[in-house]
Formats: sequence, C-alpha cells, structure tokens
Amino acid sequence: MKVTVFGSGYVGLVTGACLADAGNHVVCVDIDAKKIELLNSGHVPIYEPGLEGIVASSRAAGRLSFTTDIAAGVAHGEGLFIAVGTPPDETGSADLQYVLAVARSIGEHCTGFKVVADKSTVPVGTGDLVAAAITAELVKRGFAADPAERARLGQPAFTVISNPEFLKEGAAVSDFSRPDRIVIGADATPEGKRGLELIRQLYAPFTLNHDRTMVMDVRSAELTKYAANAMLATRISFMNELANLAEDLGADIELVRRGIGSDPRIGYSFLYAGTGYGGSCFPKDVSALRRSAAEQGRPLRILAAVEEANTAQKDVLSDKIRARFGDDLAGLTVAVWGLSFKPNTDDMRDAPSRVLIADLVRRGALVRAHDPVAMEEAERVLALDLDGKLERVSFVGSPMEAVVGADILAIVTEWKAYRNPDLSAVARHLKRKAVFDGRNLYEPSAVEEAGLAYFPIGRRQVG
Repeated sequence: MKVTVFGSGYVGLVTGACLADAGNHVVCVDIDAKKIELLNSGHVPIYEPGLEGIVASSRAAGRLSFTTDIAAGVAHGEGLFIAVGTPPDETGSADLQYVLAVARSIGEHCTGFKVVADKSTVPVGTGDLVAAAITAELVKRGFAADPAERARLGQPAFTVISNPEFLKEGAAVSDFSRPDRIVIGADATPEGKRGLELIRQLYAPFTLNHDRTMVMDVRSAELTKYAANAMLATRISFMNELANLAEDLGADIELVRRGIGSDPRIGYSFLYAGTGYGGSCFPKDVSALRRSAAEQGRPLRILAAVEEANTAQKDVLSDKIRARFGDDLAGLTVAVWGLSFKPNTDDMRDAPSRVLIADLVRRGALVRAHDPVAMEEAERVLALDLDGKLERVSFVGSPMEAVVGADILAIVTEWKAYRNPDLSAVARHLKRKAVFDGRNLYEPSAVEEAGLAYFPIGRRQVG
C-alpha cells in the first residue's frame, strides 16, 4: 500500500519505517530541509534501538523515501498519517498549528479518496478541526462542501481517522511491531468505514497472532491517548510521594513496591520511585488534558497534584545533596550518571538531570557528566539552561571517568551501564565518598560494604 507520513520526528519516523519494513511504500514528508537531507544521506536524527537498521533496509529496498515536497506526498499516499508535533502553547494547551497546516495542505492538493489518520497526540475534537480545514481548502478549489455531494459528483473525498500512538521511547520499534493495542477511531459514514478497513489492512501484518485492534469513535480514541499517559504519570507521582513518606517513616519503598505490585489489580509497571517523569509526552499531555478539562468546566484536580508532585520530585537529589553539604556547593565536584530522561533514548526534554545540573551549577558546583547516548543533545540543551556557564560541566567518555576527580556521585537515569559498577573502585575515586541514587539501583548494604555513604529514594540511607 502507498502511505505518506507527515512529520519525520520521533513518531513519524518510527511509523514510516515500520510500515515500510512491512512491505508498504512509504514517503515521509517534513518541512525541515536539514532533517530530510540527513535522512536521505542515510543518517537517523534520533536514537532509538533498531530504528536505524530498518530505515536503511527499507531505503535500500526502495520502500522508504524522504522529501520536503508536500504536494508529492499528498499525491502518493492512499493513507496519509499526520505525525507532527503538538507542543504546549503558553496556556498549556496542545498547539495544533502544525496539525492544521498539514490538513490544509491535504485539502489543497488531494485528489480521489484519502484516509487521513491523526497519529499526533491531539485534544478531543481535533478530528473535526482537521476535517473542517481540509473541507475549507476543497471549497476554495471549487468543490462541494458536503461530502455526499462531492461523492455524487466524483470530487475528492476523505475521511479523518484517529490512530493514536502508544510508543515508548527506547522500545518504539518493538512497540509498533508487536503492539499491545491498536486504537482506531472512525465515524460511521461510508467514508469512515472505508477508512477503517484501510487502516486495518495496514496493521494486519502486526496482528497476525492476535487481533489487538480496538475500534471506537474518533473522540473516544483521542481521549484514550491522553487518558493513558495521564494514568501512567499519576502512578509515577504517587510512588514518588509514597517513597518520600517511606523515607520519613523508616520503611523501604522497594519492599512496598513489591507488596502492592503483586496485587493483579495494580501490577508492577510504573511503580518505581525516582526523580520524576520527563520526556516529550507525559509533561505535555498531562498539561493539555488539564487544560481541555478546564475548558469544559471540569478541573482534573488529581492531575494538578500529579504535576505539582512531579515538579517537586525533580529537586529530590539536589535537596539531598544540600542537606549533606549545605546550600553553598562551591568547591564540590559532582559526577552525574545519566542525562536523558529515561534509558535507551537521547531525549533531553524535561529531563530531571537538567534540573539537577542547573541547581548544582547555580550553587557553585562543578559537574562531570556521562550518558551512553545523550551527551551531544545534553550539551546543546544545557548550553541554553546554564546561561553561559556550560564550562562548569564536563562531558566524559565513561561512567568511571566521571567519578575520577569527583567528590560525590549522583545517578539520574537507570541505564544498564550503571547497574553493576565496581563500587569499591567508585569509593576509591570519590573524595567525599557519597552516592546519591535517584533510581534505587543498588542495595544499601552493598554500597555500605564498599565504604560509601548512600542516599537512595525512599530507602534506608547509609552514612
């Protein structure tokens, strides 16, 4: 099948590459000429395990191409996926300018029948706005506004489908190829039913063993995406709040996690205490859902608490370091392990490491930072965060190099490379012999045995 994906960012590139890998002929369109040039030269602008390989193989097979030519993209695809960004605006709402720009382009250039699938995370009602934008452009071209009339006259026709993505950064290729659910929102019109069948065909290779397709109306599909991310963010903030309480009560949050996670009604996912959530999805989507609810006169009070707790949790490591060494950190060198907001990605958006490093530098500390893949992106965003003080941060090539010459170690991201270090070697290098673990990677007794003070989240502190 011929497919066009508008947007070659995280969602769009993964979607296009995986559909091409399944045998479809995919064109990815982006207005960023530098990004398209990079992709056409064989490079992938984001780090995502497995993605570079399927992009390369699909390009070599002639099933995947990249272009800035919007008209050619519209002409190519039977299915047109909108996968552009929806960043928060100044009010916290999702900014739909890029989504609606694509919709207008589709209306400007489309012929025949097109299935327009919203893959971007959008507020409820966006499907109607996309349809209206396409129709307005068709009317400008002299076609009928009424879909039935256009069908009768053989004029261009379309349907808008909601097909939200549920991809985890760091496992996106796997999630797309082996989905736990495929949500398709379609209306009950003949065009909607036709669009539903086309989307089903596209996903058929990924659901051979078990059909995980969930069909619903467009608005329910749009809300499903926001609800999923808000629920996961709520679990994270709840466990972080509970971890802070466990610390005060002398309980161990890891044991509590196992105790409640064993209840099948709760499960173990997203029950790990840490330094707060970040990334491109949870912060943006929680904020946008709150804004949408407020516009309906139904404030989501629980999500206000989720956001408040998450903002506070990003200070947890800094608070622990200052409790140990005081507010003035001049003369202190801090090794930081992990910069990306989660493992297996180079995404630094809303990463807790940015909050920690900015506070350390503001208080006079030096930082020696390591991350397996995110250091280039980290250097870019920290240059903006630190306002001329980036020279106080050194980016080093290995975890152990970071601790050499450092006073203390702070662990922010739970990369596998940090899970089983030589703690005795860490202790030999750290001058002040203290580890501040924002991901509870180690057993307190093991750290104590190595001769280190240990400050985890919601667990027994050592030293």
